Amino acid sequence: MAERTKIDARGAFCPGPLMELIAALKLIEVGDEVEIWSSDKGSAKDIPEWVAKVGHEMVGVENMEGYDSIVVRKAK
Repeated sequence: MAERTKIDARGAFCPGPLMELIAALKLIEVGDEVEIWSSDKGSAKDIPEWVAKVGHEMVGVENMEGYDSIVVRKAK
């Protein structure tokens, strides 16, 4: 079963949440997921763009109360 790492990056500003995501992806296995919580409005757009560019998989973006929950699956 896939593992899911959670990162609370609320309060961090771009590119902080993306940098935390990149660091976490280096530590997990292919098929595992990272869920990042970000209150930075740019993250919901920037992270999916970066994921598409580098070839990982977007699982979803969910708008929560005051932040976004962004889930990425490591694909390579």
